[in-house]
Amino acid sequence: MSQVTVIAKLKAKPGLEEKVRQELEVMVNETEKEPGCINYDLHRQMEEPGTFLFHENWESKEALDRHMKTDHFLRLSGIAEDILAEEPEISLFEQIRQSKCQP
Repeated sequence: MSQVTVIAKLKAKPGLEEKVRQELEVMVNETEKEPGCINYDLHRQMEEPGTFLFHENWESKEALDRHMKTDHFLRLSGIAEDILAEEPEISLFEQIRQSKCQP
């Protein structure tokens, strides 16, 4: 099975930007320990600090499916309605080519 890339965009409710950032950092800390996780990078939009983006790479769809059943994923899913302004936008991609840029 091919490597799977996930792009997930999340928008915090106004006034909860820092709370969302903290919750997402907990997700990173827990998820980076999972088997099959290649990277789980968290970003914040520069022009809109309440908008966050995960760039994730998983060894397989099965590894991603296991991630979505973990306690930390289910916990965040359970509080998402309270802290997010809207449903997260989640897109799955299959990697075609990886580039190694020169320093």
